[in-house]
Amino acid sequence: MVTVNTFKENKGKKKMTMLTAYDYLTAKNMDEAGIDSILVGDSLGMVMLGYKDTLKVTVDDMIHHGAAVVRGVTNTFVVVDMPFMSYQVSKEEAVRNAGRIMKETGCQAVKIEGPYFEEIKAIVKAGIPVVGHLGLTPQSVNQMGGYKVQGKNKEAALKLINDCKKLEEAGCFAITLECVPRRIAEYITKNLSISTIGIGASNECDCQVLVWQDMLSLSDGPKAKFVKEFANLHDVEISAFKKYKEEVENMTYPEDKHTYKIDDETYNEVLNDLKENN
Repeated sequence: MVTVNTFKENKGKKKMTMLTAYDYLTAKNMDEAGIDSILVGDSLGMVMLGYKDTLKVTVDDMIHHGAAVVRGVTNTFVVVDMPFMSYQVSKEEAVRNAGRIMKETGCQAVKIEGPYFEEIKAIVKAGIPVVGHLGLTPQSVNQMGGYKVQGKNKEAALKLINDCKKLEEAGCFAITLECVPRRIAEYITKNLSISTIGIGASNECDCQVLVWQDMLSLSDGPKAKFVKEFANLHDVEISAFKKYKEEVENMTYPEDKHTYKIDDETYNEVLNDLKENN
């Protein structure tokens, strides 16, 4: 079983894998495939609930999906995102919401976006493992002016590096780096004792994460530069749905082999009873 210690033990020795999941069956399949860790990301707001961004996702949403994922795994480590405004108000609110998420989902850790050092310290002190998240932080997309690569100029790169060190000092056991230049991600990874989880931050990171709907091309929409298509389920699904519609309309499905039988004697008895009663 993967634990917090697995991240520590594998750093610099073995690359780890993480994918998002939001439901029982997907999580079960990832566990069977040997994926090390699952992130129940607030990205569920867009890929599962149809919002334009992650900002409308609630703590209750995360608990609902997080608990389903945890029920699907045996060995895989589960991290649940803390959604927008669940930790920014106060340390007390942050600890309360982190505690709810962990208690009601059964997950092993929570993830927090941004440089919320004091809030993270308080959550870690309460006994809850935390994954930090820097670089492109989707909950701050309006403040950032869109989905853009972070840390490209000197000031931004230095702040990113320093904030990573502060997250390590605050008690994070891992930090997600999103949309960060390769050399900056490499420097951070080599100069931290904790693991880095890359998404658009190169293979220099200790672990990689992708949204599963993106890596399987479940949508035919535009994808970020860092996404690789490992399979195209969009075309497979559309083809299957069309075939189903066609066969139902043509009465070639269901076939006789898809139906259940009743013996002639019983059926005749049913008909006789109906005649008598009518």
